[in-house]
Amino acid sequence: MKAKTLVALTIVATLGLSGCEQSGEQAQTQSAPSAVEVEAYQLQPQTVMQHTELVGRTVDFRQAEIRPQVSGILQSRLFDEGQMVEKGDLLYRIDPAPFEAALASAKASLAKAEAAVKNTTARAKRIKSLLGTNSVSQQDFDDADAQRLGAQADLAAAKAAVLSAQINLDYTGIRAPISGQIGRSLVTEGALLTANQGNELATIRQLDPIYVDMTKAASKLASLRQAITTNASNTGVAPAVQLKLDEQLWYGHSGELQFSEVSVDPSTSMVTMRAVFPNPDGELLPGMFVRAQVELGNIDNGLLVPQKSVVRTPKGEATVMVVNSENTIEVRVVELAQQVDQSWLVSKGLKAGDTVVTSGLQKIRPGALVKVTNKPSEA
Repeated sequence: MKAKTLVALTIVATLGLSGCEQSGEQAQTQSAPSAVEVEAYQLQPQTVMQHTELVGRTVDFRQAEIRPQVSGILQSRLFDEGQMVEKGDLLYRIDPAPFEAALASAKASLAKAEAAVKNTTARAKRIKSLLGTNSVSQQDFDDADAQRLGAQADLAAAKAAVLSAQINLDYTGIRAPISGQIGRSLVTEGALLTANQGNELATIRQLDPIYVDMTKAASKLASLRQAITTNASNTGVAPAVQLKLDEQLWYGHSGELQFSEVSVDPSTSMVTMRAVFPNPDGELLPGMFVRAQVELGNIDNGLLVPQKSVVRTPKGEATVMVVNSENTIEVRVVELAQQVDQSWLVSKGLKAGDTVVTSGLQKIRPGALVKVTNKPSEA
């Protein structure tokens, strides 16, 4: 009986010990943290095009406001609103009848002056030939010669009057001073026009090429000029400018930076810079709001981080989650230089070889153990 009792106690003790070991293993398993799966990639240096982004508006290359240079009744309009016109095209015609009459009167006065010159010249010549015979006095010749000179002056004035009348008659046909697209007409036939009036008849705008005026803070202009100068000395050409019409649409032609203003707007502390763009299809219209990217050359060994990897702190600092050598998460504060497509160019806070988390940010926190899935090492 004692032997059976001893065997039973031994079995119970063994089972109890086994149960304790299993409970310890389970507790150890439960206490060990499980790794969270995240997507990440390893930063690799690459060549990045450096640029700066400016806001701007399109401005017509040339603009001419059409105004009459003589007064009169508008007789006809000779263009369709919105059409393209060439320099010298006839746009409006003022009633020419009063100016034709003035020209005819000036020509008649010219003929009279020519006859007077002919008569006074002949008379002065006859009197001069009689001076040696004592038939006439020197005073008679002086008077005749003065009449000849006066008649010649009247002739010159008559010629000027004819020229002036002809110019005024020509001004009754109002022509395009530049080539471009003409807008709507602000007058109709029968309107009374006044020479050099304040209100224009229509406006012509040359849109190909077209200007884009961009603004830059005066405090940052010096660094931008230095970058532009460095790029121009390296490439030998002026910086290229690209236009972004909206978040997804880029303008199909690149422009060229021309100059910047020599003064600062005191109300905004901004400086205006101007670029010129080809506009063969008329896609750009004056007054459009655009974003311009001025290319400043290439950056070697640049590090790009996807925009979705960057998180802003309440203070506005840019941070990213980095997987360290122990597969745990670290938070890095970074400085962003510029946007490149869907990525940010990082200027400080990261180095080549760092592994940046791109997906699963909401599931992790600093110090968390993670398991990185295989992703291409590119931004």
